[in-house]
Amino acid sequence: MMKKIILLITILAFNLKATSQEINWMPLNKALALQKENPKKIMMDIYTNWCGPCKLLDKETFHNKDVVAYVNKHYYAVKFNGEGNEPVNYKGDSFGNPSYDATKANKRNSSHEFANYMGINAYPTIAFLNETGDFVIPLKGFYGPQQLEFYLKMLVDDKHIELTSQEKFNEYQKAFKPAFKS
Repeated sequence: MMKKIILLITILAFNLKATSQEINWMPLNKALALQKENPKKIMMDIYTNWCGPCKLLDKETFHNKDVVAYVNKHYYAVKFNGEGNEPVNYKGDSFGNPSYDATKANKRNSSHEFANYMGINAYPTIAFLNETGDFVIPLKGFYGPQQLEFYLKMLVDDKHIELTSQEKFNEYQKAFKPAFKS
């Protein structure tokens, strides 16, 4: 009887581990360094600790198994607190948050210099950088798994370069068939 209970607990633990797959988040500096060895695009979740839609994006989209698998395979994934104090080295410049107030860590704080440099003024924002670390596009606000899938696939295949007009973008969007489950 005891062996059956242990076996059942082991199976349950394995199943929980298998279903709790997560995106391999890393700091921006690490992703930029990895790009030099193995070029990949970067998907950067720019959030704040106080932002409700940021938490929803994390829970509903960034824990979706299809999103997790696709991002981990095709992108370096970066979590970046737009009001945090993480030092960032980007293209020869250093960025920080000299006005950061640790007592406001979970409240509105001063904007990080790198968020300002990228023109980020809304949270959440998902920013994409190409294989050489150049800024490509920001997606402001909440995106569900299938909405994000559209951009993940468009950007990883560089289709955005061909979409030179609103008409071409609309045609591409209309023809796109999402495969991720919601």
